[in-house]
Amino acid sequence: MKIGFIGTGVMGSRMVKRLLDHGYQVHVYNRTKAKVKALEEHGAMYVESISSISLDCDIICTCLSMPEDVLEVYLGNSGIIEHARPGTICIDLTSVGADTSKTISVQACEKGIFYLDSPVSGGPEGAENGTLTIMVGGEKQAFEKVLPLLSVLGETIEYLGPSGSGSIAKLLNQYLVAVHSLAASEVMVTGATFGLDSEQLYNILKVSYGDSRILRRHMEQYVFDRQFQPGGAVKYVHKDVRLANQLLHKAGIKQFTGQMAEQAFSNAAKHGLNDLDMSAVIVPLEEQCGVVVKKEAQN
Repeated sequence: MKIGFIGTGVMGSRMVKRLLDHGYQVHVYNRTKAKVKALEEHGAMYVESISSISLDCDIICTCLSMPEDVLEVYLGNSGIIEHARPGTICIDLTSVGADTSKTISVQACEKGIFYLDSPVSGGPEGAENGTLTIMVGGEKQAFEKVLPLLSVLGETIEYLGPSGSGSIAKLLNQYLVAVHSLAASEVMVTGATFGLDSEQLYNILKVSYGDSRILRRHMEQYVFDRQFQPGGAVKYVHKDVRLANQLLHKAGIKQFTGQMAEQAFSNAAKHGLNDLDMSAVIVPLEEQCGVVVKKEAQN
């Protein structure tokens, strides 16, 4: 069984390594060829074009940045749908809107190709350790065929229903990520503004009902050390919460906290923080209040 993998960035490269380590034959394509060198040394085979990898592989995984990238890779003239053989199973691990997933699924079905929207949660650490959560929508028959492969990449794998279901679940997760990121930032900046020791405040919050995985992640791994290399970048959370907000609007909710989170991440992007970790959403708030959330010992 030949596996094709398109998109070998921070997440994709780690997934490819896991597949190779578990005995899969993996062919890789990335727009920037230099990014696949380490994977070639690990046993992956580089393919020169999307059309070639689509024609030659039985299963094609994609892990891309933005919805427009996914549409181009799947529906472009040189894309997967145009060149893949009938019966090919495509696994899109990118976070996109349900409409994007459904659009691709319809065109894939017309060509006899299976398309599974299968976004993941768990970050680079989860990708490296095979502990991702994978949320899958699409044909159940195709899902069952690729479940052994998905089990190499993830620890929690859920089939949620028809095309678009996986994308919806992931966006709802990202909605919480964005909202919790903003709430944690607001609380920590407000505490610092009123003279509370940031580390002491954090230690209280993490053993109280205000605790959250996002609070712990952001403070312990990024904010206190003032180290904002991603992780999950601001630009991706901004994209995800924007798409998630569209879901809430379609559901009939008129006002919701995600609107403020989208604005906060947009503001962080305008501050030049797009490529930093999502926890950097705290920085514009710190600047606004004239404080820095950090450990007392660093003062």
